[in-house]
Amino acid sequence: MQDTALSLAVLMAFALPIGAFVLWRKGGSRKQVALMLVLAVILAANVAIWVIPTKGDPMWSAHSPSANISA
Repeated sequence: MQDTALSLAVLMAFALPIGAFVLWRKGGSRKQVALMLVLAVILAANVAIWVIPTKGDPMWSAHSPSANISA
């Protein structure tokens, strides 16, 4: 389920600026264009937060630089 939510968020983060540009070129409301761009930035930030591993995550040790050092 999380994969689907992330995929939709990424698609919307790309589609919203394109839609905002089209709306701006057609003479749409500046406020709506600005809100679409703000929403795209917020979505991109949320995706980045969801994707970055944390220390409590079991995959953290696989991503840490010290895990790749052989003794």
